[in-house]
Order: sequence, then structure tokens, then C-alpha cells
Amino acid sequence: MKILMVMTSHDQLGNTGKKTGFWLEEFAAPYYTFLDAGARVTIASPKGGQPPVDPKSDTPEGETDMTKRFKSDPAAQQALANTVKLADVKASGYDAIFYPGGHGPLWDLAEDQHSIALIEAFYKTKKPVGAVCHGPCVLRRAVIDGHPIVKHRRVTGFTNTEEEAVQLTNVVPFLVEDELKRLGGIFERGADWQSFAITDGLLVTGQNPASSEAGAKQLLALLR
Repeated sequence: MKILMVMTSHDQLGNTGKKTGFWLEEFAAPYYTFLDAGARVTIASPKGGQPPVDPKSDTPEGETDMTKRFKSDPAAQQALANTVKLADVKASGYDAIFYPGGHGPLWDLAEDQHSIALIEAFYKTKKPVGAVCHGPCVLRRAVIDGHPIVKHRRVTGFTNTEEEAVQLTNVVPFLVEDELKRLGGIFERGADWQSFAITDGLLVTGQNPASSEAGAKQLLALLR
């Protein structure tokens, strides 16, 4: 099993002057879920190298067993610091693709042509596509048979109420929930901040950071 994880390279939170990036739990939980299942994981990003971590996700309050494991794992830290460039990746080398969230992807991966092409290539060759929290924003430009990839598909992602709770509704370029609905997705959700993930065909989506492990496990279930 070879799984490609795609991280954001974007570190600016709109015009706020604050930093953003990927959410640490949303990387660590899937990464170790995949590794523990025997998968080989390759990490990529638009710019290559070290992707920016959202500083708010790297705090004592945000700690989980998986983030603690990452903090004491030099090999994982090394792998993350040396992500391959997305433009150099081919779908044929992998069995599935997975996108952690954080607010960063809203600015770069949502519009990244290499990412869009990869998603379409994985899907067309019957390989699972997974994304969690803000990660499902990467699906917005992906088109299959002339239609948005999410059209008529059950999907989830970071909800409007969760975005309101972190007070970034007016900072983000678009709201994940609204965008998935606009594209014709059948948006479902659990309670705010609780684990909730959906599989529909080859698409796996998770609602929020707490859904990271559940989403990864559902992706593995498709590969098995």
C-alpha cells in the first residue's frame, strides 16, 4: 500500500498578518494510522520541503496522543521537513491520496493545478481520494465526466458553525460547507468538534480535526 499525503505550502492567514498552515493533528493522526497499517507514506506539497504548521495546532491545548508521538519521532519529522514537490508526483505511483486540513489549503491547494490533476487521475483510475476538515476544499475544481467530483456525493468538511466558532468566517476565501453544497455535494455533518467521517464511493471526507483518524481508517478500508 502506497499512500500520498498532500500538505499545504501556504502560511498566511488572509490579510490578518497571522500565520496559518496545516493542522498538526490532521497530519499526525492519519500519518500514523497509515504507517501502523503497513502503508508506505509519501508526503508532498506545492513548494516541497517543510510545510508550515498552523501555530494554533502546535500548543499544549491541541496535543493528542498522535501529535505527542510525532514530537518524539525524528524520522517522521525528517519526512515532513522534506516533502516532495507536488509537480513531480504521478498518480500511477500510489494507491490512494489524502489531504490533511488546516486553513492553508484554502489558499493554495484549492486552486493548485497539479493537485487538481492528481485528484482527477486517482479518481478516474478507481483509487480512493480522502480529505479532512478544510482539506475537502481541494475538491472544488476537480471535475469528472464534466461534473464537479462531489456532485451528488455525500460529503462533509469543516462546518460553517465551526468556522464561526474560530472567528474566521470573514477571513477565509470561502466556506468549505457552502462550497461543497454549491458544487452539488450532499453535505452531512455531526456535532461541532466531534468525529464524523463519510465514505461515498471513492471519496472519503472528515469534518474536523477530531475526524482525522476516522477518515484515515475509512480510506484504508477502501484499500483493503
